[in-house]
Amino acid sequence: MDILDDIAVTLDADGMMERLHMGGKSPSFKVLFDELIGEVLPVAKPKVLFKVSYLDGRTEDSVTVEGVEFHSRILRKNLEKAERVFPYIVTAGRELETIPVEKGDVMREYCLDAVKECILEEALLHLEAHMQARFQPGTMAHMNPGSLKDWPVSQQPVLFSLFGDVEGLIGVKLTESNVMDPIKSVSGIHFPTEVDFKSCKLCTRHPCVKRRAAYDPDMALHYKWG
Repeated sequence: MDILDDIAVTLDADGMMERLHMGGKSPSFKVLFDELIGEVLPVAKPKVLFKVSYLDGRTEDSVTVEGVEFHSRILRKNLEKAERVFPYIVTAGRELETIPVEKGDVMREYCLDAVKECILEEALLHLEAHMQARFQPGTMAHMNPGSLKDWPVSQQPVLFSLFGDVEGLIGVKLTESNVMDPIKSVSGIHFPTEVDFKSCKLCTRHPCVKRRAAYDPDMALHYKWG
């Protein structure tokens, strides 16, 4: 099991504006982003917790990793040929919860949320680069509990059990509804693949601000999903 917490964070107001498709039309947002970035960078401490794990077994609709059974037909299909996988939990960091937002300040709350999301994405990219450099797994994809109803968020405690005291290690805990706290955290399993798999391709939810790929009816048919 490894913890990565020396993650460089680079933020700039112009980049955030472009990310949110604001262009140069909102000078007040640029000023706010500059202020927030100045507050965030000194305290930002994103963290990654991951491990190399091996499959113990498979059934028709489940896989077992290090003695822990995950129930998902799609995950089972994705891990058909896999022996080695990389479970992970990534967080933008509890430190960001110290950045104040006055009640009712919708603009600041919106911009701070975008900054936190950007930091989380940088941590995810850091994990992917680290895995490629250290383990050379080749082309990879990932699945996250809750991203599809086939692998629901109720499987979060099962994934967390692979790591032990997650809160003590990187400050992330699960609420009673199995949502991660802090909210800008993500968990899942990376796995080698020959298919360009993205959960979004099997999801018909629309609109969705987190969509990363269009729904793919051919892939849905391949997985007998949809």
